[in-house]
Amino acid sequence: MARAEARAEANRPRALVTGGAGFLGSHLCERLFSEGYRVVCMDNLRTGSLENVAHLVGEPHFEYVDHDVTTYINVPGDLDEIYHFASPASPADFERIPIPILKVGALGTYNSLGLARLKGARFMLASSSEVYGDPLVHPQREEYWGNVNPIGIRGVYDEAKRYAESITMAYHRHHRVDTRIVRIFNTYGPRMRPEDGRMIPNFVSQALSGRPLTVYGDGTQTRSVQYVDDLIEGVVRLMKSAETRPVNIGNPHEMTVREIAELVIKISKEISGSESGLVYEPLPQDDPKRRCPDITRARGVLGWEPRVPAREGLKKTLSWFAERSGSPEASSAKR
Repeated sequence: MARAEARAEANRPRALVTGGAGFLGSHLCERLFSEGYRVVCMDNLRTGSLENVAHLVGEPHFEYVDHDVTTYINVPGDLDEIYHFASPASPADFERIPIPILKVGALGTYNSLGLARLKGARFMLASSSEVYGDPLVHPQREEYWGNVNPIGIRGVYDEAKRYAESITMAYHRHHRVDTRIVRIFNTYGPRMRPEDGRMIPNFVSQALSGRPLTVYGDGTQTRSVQYVDDLIEGVVRLMKSAETRPVNIGNPHEMTVREIAELVIKISKEISGSESGLVYEPLPQDDPKRRCPDITRARGVLGWEPRVPAREGLKKTLSWFAERSGSPEASSAKR
């Protein structure tokens, strides 16, 4: 029996998730762990939090490593898969920590790919819909090269992801590293930072505290938002597939920013009884007017499409934020 158990342990796949204590990385760690992986979660906690993986710390097949991936990465032992999810991704971070964002996209990707080559591991890059910039093509197909301002405020993130895709494909072609590229569209859910600066955590935090929701521009610009569980399902399917081209993972159902804000207000009132209105501010530089994925490739190759309706996902997200806040609204949400 002991020999059989040891053999089973040795056969467990082992995966490294960089940025594993972040919003998306922690959900990915959780999913891989639930599927029987030995998971190495690597993070320097610049924007991640140990709280996100606290329920996994101490488990026999989960390991947390405090490390900055822009420096050389050493992971003793075998590795079957590497998911490079490390990167600050909030617009609020673009001005606050622009150099670290560029470094994690360039040096972090370089170091992660080098490790994948050394270990013979399959590698996945968490890219972004931001590679399309403020798109002139709608919806955005993977063949579209984008409309990016390289010297604008958002350029530090957009160009970091574009470079990361380039070096990933260079390692794939030149070093024969088995690579995957997922282009992630707007994703939301529990474990987002309240001060994240992105649309949904902003709306949720404001609504639960009864403040007006800040809408940039006139609110007619569109976004396509997906719940985090849908994204992780797409990521897992892509890693298991043979697809080496970039794949959009996002929700093709467009909503205006105003519609999303109004839905958040309604759900917040149901959960906490809070009342909010809308306040309008100027549109930030290079903020995309329309953002919507063409998911033909994901449907055809992965058999994937989003399943969680916006109301359901937003209700789960608002409930999590309310419980976490410790505010009177949180008490209402728990009852």
